[in-house]
Amino acid sequence: MCRGLGGLTASLALGRAAHTRAQERPDPYADAILVDGPPPTPQPGSFTIAVLPDTQHYSERHPDQFLAQTRWIVEQRQARNIACVLHLGDITNNNAPAEWEVARTAMRQLDGHVPYFMAPGNHDYSDGGRCSDRSTLLNDYFPISEFIDRPTFGGVYRREPTRMENSYHLFSAGGRDFLVLCLEFGPRADVVRWAGDIAQEHADREAILVTHAYMYSDDTRYDWAQFGSKQSWNPHAYPIAKSTGDDISDGEELWRELVSVKGRFQITLNGHVLHDGLARLATPAADGRDVSQVLVNFQMKPRGGDGWLRLLEFRVDGRTVKAYDYSPTRNQRNESPQNRFALRMSQG
Repeated sequence: MCRGLGGLTASLALGRAAHTRAQERPDPYADAILVDGPPPTPQPGSFTIAVLPDTQHYSERHPDQFLAQTRWIVEQRQARNIACVLHLGDITNNNAPAEWEVARTAMRQLDGHVPYFMAPGNHDYSDGGRCSDRSTLLNDYFPISEFIDRPTFGGVYRREPTRMENSYHLFSAGGRDFLVLCLEFGPRADVVRWAGDIAQEHADREAILVTHAYMYSDDTRYDWAQFGSKQSWNPHAYPIAKSTGDDISDGEELWRELVSVKGRFQITLNGHVLHDGLARLATPAADGRDVSQVLVNFQMKPRGGDGWLRLLEFRVDGRTVKAYDYSPTRNQRNESPQNRFALRMSQG
């Protein structure tokens, strides 16, 4: 169709603007070292924990990515000796029924194959995921009745015996016994006390903390008292803090009241943070053990995260954990030092 000069000029201007925007958009893989194929075959006798951070955009717009992740985990469960799957929260983006349906379908692919443990994120609370209170549809789609008879299920927060926002789980792999504590976004003070009691009761087990907001992207813990809003997205900055009288715990508070002084924590895992979505820190606990604290989040990648997940391979020496990031939908791994590295566990 023939257009007038004015229309052509406008079209060219729009094209230039779109090209400029494309040039200004950061390359989501600028720092990546992408290699085709999955991570190396695990060392004999080792076992793997699969980590799913921030699936919110998969649940909202890209269900194929979410489904591919859990399908691949099931397919690899024997070859990689996958002991469990940890979901770091923001299961949905808007706490909406349709998104929870997607999440339920994806996670239920694991049923009967690999145990999975979940913590809610800020987007899993309130109408539209605004996190203005602690209402959530989590329990409608992942009710306690579906977990209570599983051999790995330990229990839930004592004051909310029918709710799954705060739960603990027990599993054994590679001759080692583990406790996994999954805590709500910005845990309340009494939830932290309860978690400490559970950690102490199971102090003979290596403990893993899963909560949505703990580490920040600058390799430090969230610390509202010291940094305030300089660290974006601290739980204290959300409407839920105002509605609960600031009954909120961030990473530093969790470290001080729980991780460093209770039980035998080896690793903390969280998502939530944007920027590059990656950080890690090792800090001595009160008894001298180094605790590895890890942030991982891929939601900034195309298609809500491009299917990336993290694999933690626990080696037979009892001290080494190898981390690998892999996307089943791209069939690529990322060999960047931020995406492939080793953690050192403390013994005893």
